[in-house]
Amino acid sequence: MSPSARLSSSFVLLAVASVVRADYFSKDPLANKVVPFDQIPYQVMTDTDDPRGFQSGYNRCNSTTENQDSLCQTMFVNHIDDWCVWAPAKPNSTIADEEGDVVAWCTKKGHGTRIIPAGAITGLQLIQTPSYIQIAGTIKQEYLNIAGQYGGELDSGGQDGEGNPMGGLVYTNAFGGNTDLTKYTQAQHWSFFVGGNFFCGKVCDQTKSNPQGLCNNIYDRIGCEYNAPNGAKEGTFEACKGDDMLPVGVYVGADSKTSTYHQPPSETDPIDNIPYTPTPAATSECTPFQSAAIFTDGANVTPAAGNGVGANPTGGPSGSAPSGSAGPSGSKASNAGNSPSKSSGSTVPSQSGQSGALSLTRGVAGVEAGVLGVMAGVVAGFVGVLAVL
Repeated sequence: MSPSARLSSSFVLLAVASVVRADYFSKDPLANKVVPFDQIPYQVMTDTDDPRGFQSGYNRCNSTTENQDSLCQTMFVNHIDDWCVWAPAKPNSTIADEEGDVVAWCTKKGHGTRIIPAGAITGLQLIQTPSYIQIAGTIKQEYLNIAGQYGGELDSGGQDGEGNPMGGLVYTNAFGGNTDLTKYTQAQHWSFFVGGNFFCGKVCDQTKSNPQGLCNNIYDRIGCEYNAPNGAKEGTFEACKGDDMLPVGVYVGADSKTSTYHQPPSETDPIDNIPYTPTPAATSECTPFQSAAIFTDGANVTPAAGNGVGANPTGGPSGSAPSGSAGPSGSKASNAGNSPSKSSGSTVPSQSGQSGALSLTRGVAGVEAGVLGVMAGVVAGFVGVLAVL
């Protein structure tokens, strides 16, 4: 085969791989799934042809899955002493590599998940507004298996509609003035950022006017500062009431006109001029808490070996699958600067937020399984054409 023919063949293979990776979108997107709490399936993901693969954990979680090896992908944001965060299942992992497979880590027992180890959260602010619950805080990320300087976005959209994690479900018992702590409402739109020793998350009420706009998942490169403006700081633990922020990306300029900022479409395009500075929405009735009162269930949990901070925690066998019926309890309850990087390429925002297309580095291995068959067919056909020529 001539050099030019080999080059042409390479271009064909690259083009096929790109189409498979970029053009796939779920026929049954996660954000469209309505899953009542008492009808949670073993796995909510239904598409079996996604090039990224299939849901790696499970959604039906209970006492049989509650250990430090749990692969539960159902999480909760209820109250300041009862909430969860997404983090990797394997020690010393980056969010970019593991975003599709992260699992739930919670403050309380009773949800069938991993428990956040004592000392992992060093500052916390929970804000409940008319339309969403927002949580943000400072963390020792190595306690949650997170490695690397940068983090990423975990949301109900994902690059293919399957979510990150794929098949992740989020519930709360705090919407609509609910006083029955065993009654959970699904949040179909949610967004979290984790990394750089900071995290934030927003869980939106589907019954309000703009859950998609307030929990938007298209601003993955500008992190907590713009997606969930907050007042979290190390050493402070508080729960507040608050006003709704403007939808993510929407701002009022100096001319008093309302405009919308659009993140550059390509991960390689630098973010060098965001036309507004985000301001946290007004808060009130802030109640301080002691961290020891929030993380009682994590007092005897230690970080997993491999993160450099402790010995293996207690827990069941790796990846324990659930048995019996679903039933989490009804218990109540990169910081990388203050502005997005100006450099081209890895534009990493404040308080975590590198995800989207860059995180498809993890997709190389996952996509290969779906692409190899197509590639083989293309190669065979292409070689046959060259032989005829």
